[in-house]
Amino acid sequence: MTWPGRYTDTGVFVCFEGGDGAGKSTQSALLESWLLEAGHEVVLTREPGGTDVGVELRRIVLSPETGDLSPRTEMLIYAADKAEHVDHLVLPALARGAVVVTDRYVDSTLAYQGAGRTLATDEVEHVARWATGDLRPHLTVVLDLEPDAGLARFETRDRIEGESLEFHTRVAAAFRAMAAADPEHYLVVDARAPREEIAAAVRARVAPLLPQAVAAE
Repeated sequence: MTWPGRYTDTGVFVCFEGGDGAGKSTQSALLESWLLEAGHEVVLTREPGGTDVGVELRRIVLSPETGDLSPRTEMLIYAADKAEHVDHLVLPALARGAVVVTDRYVDSTLAYQGAGRTLATDEVEHVARWATGDLRPHLTVVLDLEPDAGLARFETRDRIEGESLEFHTRVAAAFRAMAAADPEHYLVVDARAPREEIAAAVRARVAPLLPQAVAAE
């Protein structure tokens, strides 16, 4: 099935994607600071866990105490989080003209539950797109890092981080493939680069999307 995608005419939607330990939270926060300094309203959020309901879903799906879940159950938990997140946080913020910066979105479900869990990608995409009303980010930044390097940054791992290296290698390959298929809406950055260098590359791509001209430096 072909999913044409839906991009809002108000607000700006930016997503950070990539494997565990790639620096998504750091870069999301740096982008937020730059945008606030420029006078923009910014909503910084994440998936799972961007809403009150999402916090509970995040606890369930990431806690090692949860144990094994059916891959389909896991995927549906993530889909439920996305539906709540988009309807109650992302869309209202975009409607009032805010810049929404999210740490993970649909691509993570396609990479982790599709490629990682080896579920049928078209089925996973159908559910994820339905859950989000097919809302797409104006820009998705993929922080590219070899899985072993990213995972080495954790002293302890959650339920997903604790999966095998083979699992995380499939996830990384999926992110790269999605970015390669749609370069207009993606920016791939080497996550090993200095964080300010990464932030500058992100700002350069975000600046033209903003309602008023903002310097990329």
